[in-house]
Amino acid sequence: MTKNYPALRKTVSTADLYSDPTPPPRHASLARTFTTVHRTRPNPFIHARSTPQNPAVRHSIAAPLDNLIDFDDDFGAPQQQHQTPPPVPPKVKIQPEFTLPQIPEFRPRRGEARIERKEKKEGPEQYTKPFTDYMTDNPTIFHAVDAVAKDLEENGYEKLSERDSWDLERGGKYYVERNGSSLIAFSVGEGYEAGNGMAVIAGHIDALTAKLKPIPTLRTKAGFVQLGVAPYAGALNNTWWDRDLGIGGRVLVKEHGKIVRKLVKLDWPIARIPTLAPHFGAAAAGPFNKETQMVPIVGLENSDLSGFSSSADGEFKSSMLGGEGTFAATQPERLVRAISKELSITDYCSIVNWELELFDIQPATTGGLDREFIFAGRIDDKLCSWAAIKALLNTTPSSSSQIKMVALFDDEEVGSLLRQGARGNFLPTIMERIVDEYAPNGKGVRGLVGRTYANSFLVSSDVCHAVNPNFLGSYLENHAPRLNVGPAITFDSNAHMTTDSVSASILTKCVEGNSYGAKLQAFQIRNDSRSGGTVGPMLSAATGMRAIDAGIPQLSMHSIRATTGSKDPGLGVAAFQSFLENFESVDALFK
Repeated sequence: MTKNYPALRKTVSTADLYSDPTPPPRHASLARTFTTVHRTRPNPFIHARSTPQNPAVRHSIAAPLDNLIDFDDDFGAPQQQHQTPPPVPPKVKIQPEFTLPQIPEFRPRRGEARIERKEKKEGPEQYTKPFTDYMTDNPTIFHAVDAVAKDLEENGYEKLSERDSWDLERGGKYYVERNGSSLIAFSVGEGYEAGNGMAVIAGHIDALTAKLKPIPTLRTKAGFVQLGVAPYAGALNNTWWDRDLGIGGRVLVKEHGKIVRKLVKLDWPIARIPTLAPHFGAAAAGPFNKETQMVPIVGLENSDLSGFSSSADGEFKSSMLGGEGTFAATQPERLVRAISKELSITDYCSIVNWELELFDIQPATTGGLDREFIFAGRIDDKLCSWAAIKALLNTTPSSSSQIKMVALFDDEEVGSLLRQGARGNFLPTIMERIVDEYAPNGKGVRGLVGRTYANSFLVSSDVCHAVNPNFLGSYLENHAPRLNVGPAITFDSNAHMTTDSVSASILTKCVEGNSYGAKLQAFQIRNDSRSGGTVGPMLSAATGMRAIDAGIPQLSMHSIRATTGSKDPGLGVAAFQSFLENFESVDALFK
């Protein structure tokens, strides 16, 4: 091994930081004495008294960089004895030769203040608060999709139903929901003709969560009322311990002879999964059983101590709400009352069914010394979904001969196999119906659909891993995306991603010169690590569209609380908007 001589230390490459996920141990003689901050007065019970023959010299771990790069150079050499600094001279008040004139305080008028605040939000920062508000207000997938639909309608998008016939117009803007948990929005260019291409951004809007079981009522144990839940994807991991959890989701209610969908959100701390204190030894260290040891507590019931137990001989207590045979009778009585109160339901038997889940109630917020971070739950992947929709809303169908489209799917975290997932026929069906609407009479629709797929391009937008400074060895050098820079193109040699040289070139060309200066980064997993998956390969395989995987970086993926950059939502909007607006002209270069 070539020794790093002192004169060459400053030219050492950062590649060493990314070389191995488990860095080799430091010098064997690196004892505690070389990692402790210098003390002016050594502790006589721990350290030997300083003498000229035994100087009590300490070295801080916050030493100059040269000492940290190379441990071998002159390691353990005698150090100069610490010199006591001279006493600080007393402060002398100096009289100024002249006095500056007092500047009167300027207070802008209200109108001017509003203009000043608006000017400060011209960059990607203008999307920071709207994104954090969206994350806080919409904790479940049903809330998230409903909020997107309302945003689309406020911007002139018309809702279509898959069960009805369509009458589309050039220049029109539309969206379609499926199951209330997936959504496709698109605008039709004023010059669109059947067979022309579509610029498509597709991602997933579901997130790791814990869903209530069909009958979540559990026996009261030691006075605790608990709730039966099941993990969705990788939820109920170690990050779920000791979090304040709310309950929300979709409730089906019978009203005036119809079954209507209502969204509910009990966003105060209702549930909690308590840890076992470390004082109990091995039992507190895990591993833990998700069925028996990660069961949330939601209330107390100590009536058994007074001899008037609400349940006898370990039997379940049947709810009387709604009457025998109703859905409400199968659910925890106190939960039924809370949901009914929130939705102003007076007849419990009108509740037909529901899909509820737990969520961390802590609001999304900015953080860091200069507010450069966003801390939030469920960033994966409401971040790219939200940015893609905002990008679509910023575009116009005028002077375009193509279709701009954003597709948000459910169930990506569990394989996308359901009808509202990306493996279903949702996207191909919508694209085929659009072509069918504009196909000339007598023209083969099947051939036009094939041409559409060939002329189209898909950006599979899913969050990717931002570089973690504490685990640099887990990343490849030059493939470690940073926050507040821009989305990253994701590569994978084993086809877990769709990116190739052509698709990378197309997206790079589209994003060049975007309004906010978003820069495309690159990410690829190490050869000794496992890659995740996205909706890109399944959609590209089903349609034949050219495709690329690119997403906004985040830290702590699959944690109940994650991190991204405060500029990243806006940088994502800029990059996705540039793709939607520029693909038509860029694609002409590749024909």
